[in-house]
Amino acid sequence: MSMTGTLGNIIDEHKFPLRSQQFRNRCRQTLDRDGALVLPEFLLSNVIDAIREEGEAQRHLAYFTVSDHNIYLTPPDPKYADNHPRNRRVSSSKGCITDDQIPPESALRQLYNATDFRDFLCDVLGENCLYEYGDPLSSINLHYASEDQELGWHFDNSSFAITLMIQSAKQGGEFEFVKDVRDADAGEMNFDRAADVLDGKVPTQKLSMGAGTLVLFRGRNSMHRVTPTIGEQTRMLVVLAYNTEPGISLSESARMTFYGRTE
Repeated sequence: MSMTGTLGNIIDEHKFPLRSQQFRNRCRQTLDRDGALVLPEFLLSNVIDAIREEGEAQRHLAYFTVSDHNIYLTPPDPKYADNHPRNRRVSSSKGCITDDQIPPESALRQLYNATDFRDFLCDVLGENCLYEYGDPLSSINLHYASEDQELGWHFDNSSFAITLMIQSAKQGGEFEFVKDVRDADAGEMNFDRAADVLDGKVPTQKLSMGAGTLVLFRGRNSMHRVTPTIGEQTRMLVVLAYNTEPGISLSESARMTFYGRTE
């Protein structure tokens, strides 16, 4: 399905007036207050169907990984015991197709590159400018979570994440988070609070993410996970990744880990 023309072919511009400063201000206030901005039905229904069809057609190209990691996505630290929250292991498993596997005519590419969309994101996120990745793999990724696949508890390395739900699981596949567990910039890791989250002692917040939902999330200091998918319907989620500086590539080691190749 070819998507050309304005963003009116992709989103409901009356419901989501991306150029409106008043709308942007409301979105920024929500993100700053809650750590997450959820815009249900951001994509038009025919666009959701088209992207889902693309995803199903390209699924055989996906690179599937199963890994165990700590919540910081870093190597173990021998200064701490294995059961310390710094080193405790959790499991993640998913499939992924990369930017170069997204069809050139995809609505995802049109949305990702649209000036109005990037300007909206910059205003809401408080960034001066956003740029695509310098490598050919990392800008747009479509993630697949089949039955029993999940993302374990973790913090993001980046200050923000932008996602689009394309198909939610029938059961499971829920996005859970605990806001402001740590303060990474101040070097405060708050290991006790992190341990309580890992042990299920802390109430979690859940984001309701039906098909077509756009989510902006600040995960650098908020622990979050995606619970295992239950049932045969695969969860399909798009990650729209931007940098705040031009020409930045994901490291070769990270690309090999996430995608099974570097180019």
